[in-house]
Amino acid sequence: MKKFVCKQCGICCAGTSTISLSPHEIERISRFLGLSKKEFLEKFTVLKKPNRIEMKTQNGYCIFLDQKTGLCKIHPVKPDICKRWPFIPAFFDKENFEIIKSFCRGLEDFTWEDVLDIKKYLEKGEGWTETG
Repeated sequence: MKKFVCKQCGICCAGTSTISLSPHEIERISRFLGLSKKEFLEKFTVLKKPNRIEMKTQNGYCIFLDQKTGLCKIHPVKPDICKRWPFIPAFFDKENFEIIKSFCRGLEDFTWEDVLDIKKYLEKGEGWTETG
């Protein structure tokens, strides 16, 4: 099975919006940063919809992306969906795979058949592994 190797380009961290944070992720990240939950929420997040808390963006990227190195500043405690990237649920739809592949440098050599192999592996209960 083909393995995904993150190229640490930061493209997946780009956008005008980021991902939603769960209460557990908020607690985990604030503790890592040595902040109270309230301080973390005020300094690093934005309320998008009722009950939808996202990390802020800075210069078009997630506030926690170090744009010089392409690395996540909160890597040990980054949100679960970030750990799963690019193997998010949408990835396993062929059309979405093609879209994600078009901007993720780590997927340049991946085919749809590779994606199906990965899906079978995950369905066996092998679980997620951190990719970047």
